[in-house]
Amino acid sequence: MTDGLENSVSVADDQLIVDGPILFENVMRVMQAGVVRIGGRRLEVDFTHVTEVDSSAVSMLLEWLRTAQAKGCQLRLVNLPENLRSLIKLYDVVDLLPLDDRNPS
Repeated sequence: MTDGLENSVSVADDQLIVDGPILFENVMRVMQAGVVRIGGRRLEVDFTHVTEVDSSAVSMLLEWLRTAQAKGCQLRLVNLPENLRSLIKLYDVVDLLPLDDRNPS
């Protein structure tokens, strides 16, 4: 059964590429797709193609961080949409997440 919220999570080299919306309706699917792909020493998570987010995306990021730490993988979050950065600030988790310095928060 589909919810009509098309998205994908793929790995290319040392980069996890997230595409499409991350919303309450599909966050569990996106989160699990990321969890199974997290590994290696370092992984850059690219949000360039994310089209829409809500507060559930912040929980997903924290879960991905926990998963990476458990697997000994260093994450770096890049190209986050501005509204996701705003939610990260609102929930006061800026210091917990490995945000890319090239995109100041």
